[in-house]
Amino acid sequence: MRSIKLTILWLTIFGIAMGFLETAVVVYLRRIYYPNGFEFPLVRIESDILLVEVLREFATIIMLAMIGVLLGKNKLQRFALFIYSFAIWDIFYYIFLKALLNWPESFLTPDILFLIPVPWVGPVVAPIILAISMIILALTILTNENLVYDQSNVKSEMKLLIGGSFIAIISFVLNYFTLIEGNSVTWFPGNEIATELISSKFSLIHWILFFSGEALIAYSIIRILKSGQLKIYKGE
Repeated sequence: MRSIKLTILWLTIFGIAMGFLETAVVVYLRRIYYPNGFEFPLVRIESDILLVEVLREFATIIMLAMIGVLLGKNKLQRFALFIYSFAIWDIFYYIFLKALLNWPESFLTPDILFLIPVPWVGPVVAPIILAISMIILALTILTNENLVYDQSNVKSEMKLLIGGSFIAIISFVLNYFTLIEGNSVTWFPGNEIATELISSKFSLIHWILFFSGEALIAYSIIRILKSGQLKIYKGE
């Protein structure tokens, strides 16, 4: 347990540092493309810069995933380490943005959240809610030694978790697919961003889908926690 606590501590520091690094990149981009402050509608970005941004995001995910690969004892713990570092990174990214740029104005301020495989757009509060859920889930797994060595009793819970996560992701990208429906526009670095994509209408999120996915995630966390407690009780 002491080793896990130290791992969580160092991982928290790593996530905070990653969050600042991400913020620094965004500070530079906004100074170039949004000198008067970031807001919708979005400005057009050169295709080569857009490609670099997509590859940078992909590289960031690989870096965070490698933390789990290097430190985890099995698939479940590797997954927990990955989502914990991801969540800390995401939360502190917004904390540093607020400190350096006084942005976002509120938790409901819309933002471009991700670019892979298509743009994700939603209010800042949405990824923060998901990040808090990820931290709770990760700590539930990492602080329960029985789950580290025996993953068989949480397989159904992991399916619920995957389903909830998928629904939450759909809530961010559904508007994009709705807006380009019937058009020849596709999202890929090198293609021009659709006119609809840079309109303020694209800043919406499907709240019903989001909270449905979040509810499934929360339910799976509760079931995983109960599974671990039941295992400890039987072990005694």
